[in-house]
Amino acid sequence: MNPPILVFSPSRRVRDNTTKHTLQNVLEVPEVTINIVSYSIVEQVSLASCEYAKGINEFTKAGFTAQPSQKVKPPFVAESPVSFECKVNQVLPLGEAGGAGNLVICEVLLMHIQDSVLDENEMIDPYKLDAVTRMGGAWYCRANGNNLFKLPQPATKLGIGFDQLPPEIRHSKLLTGSELAILAGVEKIPLAPEAKFTADESAHRAAQVYLAQAKWKKHGELYRFESKE
Repeated sequence: MNPPILVFSPSRRVRDNTTKHTLQNVLEVPEVTINIVSYSIVEQVSLASCEYAKGINEFTKAGFTAQPSQKVKPPFVAESPVSFECKVNQVLPLGEAGGAGNLVICEVLLMHIQDSVLDENEMIDPYKLDAVTRMGGAWYCRANGNNLFKLPQPATKLGIGFDQLPPEIRHSKLLTGSELAILAGVEKIPLAPEAKFTADESAHRAAQVYLAQAKWKKHGELYRFESKE
Protein backbone atom coordinates (compact mmCIF):
# COMPACT_ATOMS: atom_id res chain seq x y z
CA MET A 1 0.00 0.00 0.00
CA ASN A 2 1.37 3.38 -0.95
CA PRO A 3 1.04 5.43 1.11
CA PRO A 4 0.81 2.96 4.02
CA ILE A 5 -2.47 3.48 5.87
CA LEU A 6 -3.63 2.33 9.31
CA VAL A 7 -7.17 2.77 10.65
CA PHE A 8 -8.57 2.52 14.18
CA SER A 9 -11.94 3.45 15.62
CA PRO A 10 -12.43 4.91 19.12
CA SER A 11 -16.15 4.59 19.82
CA ARG A 12 -18.41 6.81 21.87
CA ARG A 13 -19.20 5.46 25.35
CA VAL A 14 -22.46 3.52 25.41
CA ARG A 15 -23.41 4.44 28.96
CA ASP A 16 -23.39 8.24 28.55
CA ASN A 17 -22.52 8.93 24.88
CA THR A 18 -19.32 10.79 25.76
CA THR A 19 -16.11 10.58 23.72
CA LYS A 20 -12.86 9.04 24.91
CA HIS A 21 -9.57 10.85 25.40
CA THR A 22 -8.08 9.10 22.39
CA LEU A 23 -10.56 10.75 20.04
CA GLN A 24 -10.29 14.10 21.82
CA ASN A 25 -6.50 14.04 21.51
CA VAL A 26 -6.66 13.19 17.81
CA LEU A 27 -9.00 16.09 17.14
CA GLU A 28 -6.70 18.46 19.06
CA VAL A 29 -3.44 17.19 17.49
CA PRO A 30 -3.92 15.23 14.23
CA GLU A 31 -0.94 12.98 14.86
CA VAL A 32 -0.72 9.58 16.56
CA THR A 33 1.58 6.67 17.26
CA ILE A 34 0.20 3.15 16.88
CA ASN A 35 1.95 0.42 18.84
CA ILE A 36 1.74 -3.34 18.37
CA VAL A 37 0.89 -5.18 21.60
CA SER A 38 2.96 -8.26 22.36
CA TYR A 39 2.01 -10.81 25.00
CA SER A 40 4.81 -9.61 27.27
CA ILE A 41 3.19 -6.18 27.72
CA VAL A 42 -0.52 -7.05 27.52
CA GLU A 43 -1.15 -6.53 31.24
CA GLN A 44 0.39 -3.06 31.07
CA VAL A 45 -1.72 -2.21 28.05
CA SER A 46 -4.83 -3.32 29.92
CA LEU A 47 -3.86 -1.09 32.85
CA ALA A 48 -3.38 1.87 30.51
CA SER A 49 -6.99 1.44 29.33
CA CYS A 50 -8.29 2.55 32.74
CA GLU A 51 -10.32 5.74 32.47
CA TYR A 52 -7.87 8.06 34.17
CA ALA A 53 -8.73 11.75 34.26
CA LYS A 54 -7.62 13.82 31.26
CA GLY A 55 -4.05 14.97 31.73
CA ILE A 56 -2.95 11.93 33.75
CA ASN A 57 0.13 10.35 32.17
CA GLU A 58 -0.89 6.81 31.24
CA PHE A 59 2.71 5.95 30.31
CA THR A 60 3.61 6.51 33.95
CA LYS A 61 0.56 4.69 35.28
CA ALA A 62 1.24 1.61 33.13
CA GLY A 63 5.01 1.60 33.61
CA PHE A 64 5.76 2.27 29.96
CA THR A 65 8.63 4.32 28.53
CA ALA A 66 7.59 7.27 26.39
CA GLN A 67 10.06 7.28 23.52
CA PRO A 68 10.21 10.64 21.65
CA SER A 69 9.04 10.34 18.05
CA GLN A 70 10.96 11.71 15.08
CA LYS A 71 8.10 12.77 12.80
CA VAL A 72 5.15 13.50 15.11
CA LYS A 73 4.51 15.07 18.51
CA PRO A 74 3.08 12.06 20.43
CA PRO A 75 5.71 9.64 21.78
CA PHE A 76 5.61 5.93 21.07
CA VAL A 77 5.84 2.99 23.48
CA ALA A 78 9.48 1.93 23.74
CA GLU A 79 8.47 -1.53 24.98
CA SER A 80 6.32 -2.23 21.92
CA PRO A 81 7.99 -4.52 19.33
CA VAL A 82 6.64 -2.44 16.42
CA SER A 83 5.50 1.19 16.46
CA PHE A 84 4.20 3.52 13.77
CA GLU A 85 4.46 7.28 13.68
CA CYS A 86 1.45 8.61 11.79
CA LYS A 87 -0.30 11.75 10.69
CA VAL A 88 -4.11 11.70 10.78
CA ASN A 89 -5.55 12.22 7.31
CA GLN A 90 -9.21 12.07 8.28
CA VAL A 91 -11.57 11.40 11.19
CA LEU A 92 -14.85 9.98 9.95
CA PRO A 93 -17.72 9.91 12.50
CA LEU A 94 -20.01 6.91 12.00
CA GLY A 95 -22.86 8.16 14.16
CA GLU A 96 -23.84 10.34 17.08
CA ALA A 97 -25.41 7.77 19.42
CA GLY A 98 -23.66 5.90 22.20
CA GLY A 99 -21.41 3.17 20.82
CA ALA A 100 -20.92 4.90 17.46
CA GLY A 101 -17.44 4.59 16.04
CA ASN A 102 -15.10 7.19 14.61
CA LEU A 103 -12.76 5.98 11.89
CA VAL A 104 -9.34 7.56 12.34
CA ILE A 105 -7.49 7.18 9.04
CA CYS A 106 -3.74 7.47 9.55
CA GLU A 107 -0.83 7.70 7.14
CA VAL A 108 2.36 6.03 8.35
CA LEU A 109 5.37 8.35 8.28
CA LEU A 110 7.89 6.20 10.11
CA MET A 111 8.00 2.64 11.43
CA HIS A 112 10.10 1.36 14.35
CA ILE A 113 10.85 -2.38 14.54
CA GLN A 114 12.84 -3.98 17.33
CA ASP A 115 15.62 -6.30 16.16
CA SER A 116 14.39 -8.93 18.59
CA VAL A 117 11.35 -9.74 16.40
CA LEU A 118 13.26 -10.12 13.11
CA ASP A 119 14.32 -13.39 11.50
CA GLU A 120 17.57 -14.14 9.67
CA ASN A 121 16.20 -12.41 6.55
CA GLU A 122 15.32 -9.27 8.51
CA MET A 123 11.61 -9.98 8.14
CA ILE A 124 9.20 -9.91 11.07
CA ASP A 125 8.91 -13.37 12.62
CA PRO A 126 5.31 -13.76 13.85
CA TYR A 127 6.45 -16.20 16.55
CA LYS A 128 8.90 -13.66 17.93
CA LEU A 129 6.35 -10.86 17.57
CA ASP A 130 3.91 -12.79 19.79
CA ALA A 131 1.16 -10.32 19.00
CA VAL A 132 -2.06 -9.93 20.97
CA THR A 133 -5.40 -8.63 19.78
CA ARG A 134 -8.52 -7.73 21.72
CA MET A 135 -11.61 -9.63 20.65
CA GLY A 136 -14.22 -7.89 22.78
CA GLY A 137 -15.10 -7.54 26.44
CA ALA A 138 -12.44 -9.27 28.52
CA TRP A 139 -11.41 -11.61 25.69
CA TYR A 140 -8.05 -11.41 23.92
CA CYS A 141 -6.29 -13.61 21.37
CA ARG A 142 -2.58 -14.49 21.21
CA ALA A 143 -1.04 -15.07 17.78
CA ASN A 144 1.52 -17.73 18.56
CA GLY A 145 2.08 -21.50 18.72
CA ASN A 146 -0.52 -23.57 16.90
CA ASN A 147 -2.59 -20.45 16.29
CA LEU A 148 -0.20 -19.46 13.49
CA PHE A 149 -0.28 -21.14 10.07
CA LYS A 150 0.49 -20.42 6.44
CA LEU A 151 -1.74 -20.62 3.38
CA PRO A 152 -0.57 -20.59 -0.24
CA GLN A 153 -1.31 -17.17 -1.70
CA PRO A 154 -3.40 -17.23 -4.90
CA ALA A 155 -2.31 -13.78 -6.09
CA THR A 156 0.02 -15.17 -8.76
CA LYS A 157 -2.45 -17.61 -10.30
CA LEU A 158 -6.15 -17.97 -11.04
CA GLY A 159 -7.84 -20.91 -9.39
CA ILE A 160 -10.57 -22.65 -11.35
CA GLY A 161 -13.15 -21.82 -8.65
CA PHE A 162 -15.99 -23.85 -7.15
CA ASP A 163 -18.11 -23.49 -10.29
CA GLN A 164 -15.59 -25.44 -12.37
CA LEU A 165 -15.30 -28.41 -10.01
CA PRO A 166 -16.97 -31.57 -11.30
CA PRO A 167 -20.50 -31.82 -9.82
CA GLU A 168 -19.64 -35.13 -8.15
CA ILE A 169 -17.02 -33.27 -6.12
CA ARG A 170 -18.74 -29.91 -5.69
CA HIS A 171 -21.84 -31.50 -4.13
CA SER A 172 -19.92 -33.82 -1.83
CA LYS A 173 -21.57 -34.49 1.52
CA LEU A 174 -18.23 -35.19 3.15
CA LEU A 175 -15.78 -32.60 1.87
CA THR A 176 -15.86 -29.29 3.72
CA GLY A 177 -15.86 -25.84 2.17
CA SER A 178 -12.19 -25.43 3.04
CA GLU A 179 -11.27 -28.74 1.41
CA LEU A 180 -13.21 -27.88 -1.72
CA ALA A 181 -11.48 -24.48 -1.78
CA ILE A 182 -8.10 -26.22 -1.87
CA LEU A 183 -9.23 -28.21 -4.89
CA ALA A 184 -10.79 -25.15 -6.54
CA GLY A 185 -7.49 -23.34 -6.15
CA VAL A 186 -5.74 -25.36 -8.87
CA GLU A 187 -5.21 -23.64 -12.20
CA LYS A 188 -6.73 -26.43 -14.29
CA ILE A 189 -8.32 -29.84 -13.95
CA PRO A 190 -6.01 -32.69 -15.04
CA LEU A 191 -6.72 -33.74 -18.61
CA ALA A 192 -5.20 -37.19 -18.25
CA PRO A 193 -7.55 -39.94 -19.52
CA GLU A 194 -7.34 -41.80 -16.21
CA ALA A 195 -8.72 -38.83 -14.23
CA LYS A 196 -12.06 -40.01 -12.91
CA PHE A 197 -14.44 -38.26 -10.54
CA THR A 198 -17.07 -40.07 -8.53
CA ALA A 199 -19.56 -39.25 -5.81
CA ASP A 200 -18.53 -42.34 -3.86
CA GLU A 201 -18.33 -41.44 -0.16
CA SER A 202 -15.39 -43.76 0.47
CA ALA A 203 -13.45 -41.95 -2.24
CA HIS A 204 -14.25 -38.58 -0.68
CA ARG A 205 -13.25 -39.87 2.73
CA ALA A 206 -9.93 -40.95 1.30
CA ALA A 207 -9.62 -37.54 -0.31
CA GLN A 208 -9.95 -35.89 3.12
CA VAL A 209 -7.00 -37.91 4.37
CA TYR A 210 -5.08 -36.99 1.25
CA LEU A 211 -5.73 -33.28 1.79
CA ALA A 212 -4.84 -33.49 5.48
CA GLN A 213 -1.43 -34.84 4.49
CA ALA A 214 -0.96 -31.82 2.20
CA LYS A 215 0.09 -34.05 -0.71
CA TRP A 216 -1.84 -31.80 -3.06
CA LYS A 217 0.87 -29.17 -2.61
CA LYS A 218 3.49 -31.52 -4.03
CA HIS A 219 1.45 -32.75 -6.94
CA GLY A 220 -0.03 -29.37 -7.87
CA GLU A 221 -3.03 -30.98 -9.57
CA LEU A 222 -6.51 -32.14 -8.74
CA TYR A 223 -6.16 -35.67 -7.46
CA ARG A 224 -8.47 -38.45 -8.61
CA PHE A 225 -11.66 -39.06 -6.67
CA GLU A 226 -11.61 -42.75 -7.42
CA SER A 227 -12.62 -45.34 -4.87
CA LYS A 228 -10.21 -48.22 -4.39
CA GLU A 229 -12.77 -50.36 -2.63
